[in-house]
Order: sequence, then structure tokens, then C-alpha cells
Amino acid sequence: MIALLLALGSSLAYGCADFLGGLGARKAHVLRTVMIAAPASLTVELMLWPFLGASFAPATLAWGAASGVASAAAFALLYRTLAIGPMNILSPVTALVSAMLPVGVGLLQGEHLGVAGLIGLPLALAAVVLVSAGHGAGTTRPSRTALLMALGAGAAIALQLVFLHQAPTDSGVGPLIIGRAISSAVILAAAGLMYRRLGSEKPAYAMSATAGVLDSVANLLFLLAARSGDLSVVAVITALYPAGTVLLARSVLAERIHRGQLIGLGTAAVAVSLLALT
Repeated sequence: MIALLLALGSSLAYGCADFLGGLGARKAHVLRTVMIAAPASLTVELMLWPFLGASFAPATLAWGAASGVASAAAFALLYRTLAIGPMNILSPVTALVSAMLPVGVGLLQGEHLGVAGLIGLPLALAAVVLVSAGHGAGTTRPSRTALLMALGAGAAIALQLVFLHQAPTDSGVGPLIIGRAISSAVILAAAGLMYRRLGSEKPAYAMSATAGVLDSVANLLFLLAARSGDLSVVAVITALYPAGTVLLARSVLAERIHRGQLIGLGTAAVAVSLLALT
């Protein structure tokens, strides 16, 4: 139950972070947004170090660095994807891809689910699909470029989560600090190389920084959840984050929520209840 609640909190934080990051990337080049979000995220993790502890054994350094490279790709691809829009379709596509790889890794590592879990896990995956269902009238169809970027963002997120899960369980927030330091360095280096192509638009500083802070909180909650529960379950619950993004897009941007998406939200509630019994 603790792992489930942590995963739900991670999902909510990811959903809010993605919405704000996507909006920020609409106001300026995506790298300008990420240049603020990533260091803000690192600052939060450094502040958590005295309270949660951190160790930097070779395995922690290796897995943390790998997660950082994946995180940098995920940041840039995801925020650019959501900037292109529509958020209420592309975000769930990304989430479905990000769930499948960790589930496979968890099962290959010997995780076993009870009867409730065997029912709840497919339902949760179906919920992610349903939340993205139904183009309908009045909804903009995503371009091929946007869909490809959504798939790439999902794969990068999945790798980041798997790499964090592989870090030693006694490493505290060490993997998060190393990962965010690496991702910040990669992003700043890329921004330096592409400086002339970033345009003159000023980024939404507060919005971008808040997205980074929420992303850091989401990563921490996921790490704690994965350490206290099964990766296959935690990853799927975390992947329900599009529900938050979709609802925020509906409230703020007036993006339409279709019947299939509403069914998906209800299916997600049932799936979470079943997984809580696992």
C-alpha cells in the first residue's frame, strides 16, 4: 500500500510537471525551458541530501549517470512533444511506452503478481490506452513528427526509471543527484552548441522552474516506491500521469476530453484498487 501511494504521488507530480513544461516550451525554445527546469530539479535533490542521505558507490555512479543521460533526452523530447500538442493525446501515448519497458524488466527479474495484480496490471495498461483514445470532432490530430517524438520520449522515460531502479537500495538520493547533475550538464552543453538557434524569446522562468521541482519530486517518489514494491506495478501506476495532464489541459487550455478518455479514467481507478490488493 505504501508503494502504491508513493507511485500515485509520483504520477500526480509527473502529470503536473509535464503540463507546465509543455506550456513553457510553447513560449520559448524547448532547450530554454529545460535549461531552467533541470537545474531547479537538481537544487531540490541537493536540498534533500541531508535529510535522506546519499552514497556514491561505483554502481550508484554508473546507474545514476545512465539515468541522467536518459533524463536529458526525456526532458527535451517530452516538453517539445507537449508543446506541439495536442497534450491530451500525446501525453498518454508517451506514458504507455514508458510503462511497457519497466513492466517487462520487472517480470524478467522474477516479480510475481497475485490474482488481483494479474487483473489490475492489464487494466492499468488499458486505462493508459483509453485515456489517449478518441480523436473525435474538434480535436487536432497529432502530426507524424509529434507521434515519433512521443514514442521517443516514452522510451527515454522508461530507461530513466529502469536505471534508477537498478541503483543500490541503500544509496539514498545519490542516483537522483548524479542523474540530474549529468542531465543538467548535457542540456547546458547542448544549449551552448545550439545557442544561435534558440531564438530570442524569454522562457517562462517560474513555470519552467516549477516543472523541474515537480519532476524532482516525482522521481523521488518513484524511487521510494520502486524500493518498497514491485517495479512492474509501480511503473504502471506512475504511467497513469497523463490523467493529471489531460485534466489540466481541459481546465486551462479547454482541450476536449472524450468519452473514451473518461472511461479510461474510471478504468484507472478500478485498476489502482485491484493493485492495492496485490
